[in-house]
Amino acid sequence: MVRRLLAHGHPVTVWNRTHAKAQALAEAGARPVADLAQAVSGARIVISMLEAGPTVQQVLAAALPALQANALWIDMSSTQQAEAQAFHAQLTAQGRRFIDAPVSGGVGGAAAGTLAIMAGGSAADFAEAEPVLAAMGRATLVGPAGSGQVAKLCNQLIVGATINIVAEALLLAQAAGADPAAMRAAIRGGFAESKILEVHGQRMLDRNFVAGGKVSTQLKDQRNILAAAEAAGIVLPLTALVTARYMTLAQTMPQADHAAALIGLEQLNPGQRVGAAPDQLS
Repeated sequence: MVRRLLAHGHPVTVWNRTHAKAQALAEAGARPVADLAQAVSGARIVISMLEAGPTVQQVLAAALPALQANALWIDMSSTQQAEAQAFHAQLTAQGRRFIDAPVSGGVGGAAAGTLAIMAGGSAADFAEAEPVLAAMGRATLVGPAGSGQVAKLCNQLIVGATINIVAEALLLAQAAGADPAAMRAAIRGGFAESKILEVHGQRMLDRNFVAGGKVSTQLKDQRNILAAAEAAGIVLPLTALVTARYMTLAQTMPQADHAAALIGLEQLNPGQRVGAAPDQLS
């Protein structure tokens, strides 16, 4: 994402809790700094991309004293809606601004600058942020602060469930005597076509479970989805089932790609396995 910003002519100062990761971007033209306050000082726009809401809160609180007045903080992490709303309230109370802008598209989308970016905030703040976000993908304002996280949770709801459904389709084809790879090719382009069938379906056929999106990350998202549903006063029965599947999988392979849902399904069906290739887990 930093490389995409640089390629579009945006000067970027980079900071990471592990400084070597920031230093690695110097050759691309970024300015790495070891001090968080130095990183945000004087910046009109600050972008954070961190593992979860509590980490965002720690970094934001540490950076806040050095943030210039009216600075716009864009958090592209995946957090709970309530956390994003709290960040917005905290920054607004201190005379700064906030947009939550989580993404979908994985490492490939980040490298290609084709991320789907779901933004929550004011129309005026989004208009200021959009030219910067455009360097990394397609940004859409979906509502007030916290709404970006809701949209990301909707995205992850569909992703998490569909990965499991694709796994079930491949295993059914295998168990019922059809060629699962040929079945997948046959239904491509029909109503069942999806990015999950394309990308994760191939991963399952190749038994490539080297992490792109980790099981542990998907489980975090599943729990956040259920928390948002509870806050909204609704019940999501299928999402609850999918969450239970990832909870089981996380007990043995939390660092595997979430396409390892296939392995979890095979464990429920002893003697059944899609393909003959060895599992790639790291």
